[in-house]
Amino acid sequence: MPAPAPSQPTRSLMPSWLPRFNKLVTNRIQGIWAPYLLPWAVVCHTGRKSGRAYRSPVTAFRRGNVLAVGLPYGSEAQWVKNVLAADGAEVIRRGQRLRLTNPRVVTAGTDERLPRPAARLSRHMGVLVCDIA
Repeated sequence: MPAPAPSQPTRSLMPSWLPRFNKLVTNRIQGIWAPYLLPWAVVCHTGRKSGRAYRSPVTAFRRGNVLAVGLPYGSEAQWVKNVLAADGAEVIRRGQRLRLTNPRVVTAGTDERLPRPAARLSRHMGVLVCDIA
């Protein structure tokens, strides 16, 4: 029996201290291999207020021209807000830079055709889905 859809896709599933630790430590280390090794990727986005360029390592899954990223920190993570506000971003995956458009946050039960791993994740958390231009 599948798990119920999350009632709050904006809610973080992680402890409150973990995002800061990851930003300061883990992301810097993952940023070395994330652009080249699956299932990782690096989302290149621009700050909504600062206009500064950011790079966020993520776990991404592709199905055709759709890229899906699980959101264990919820859809209120700053990088997610930046991508949604800009109506897209770029991603570096397997050494290739791809343009992402039409970003949206989905959960289980939507009619999105998600990659199989992302469909499983969507039962427990929001998933950022983008079209690859």
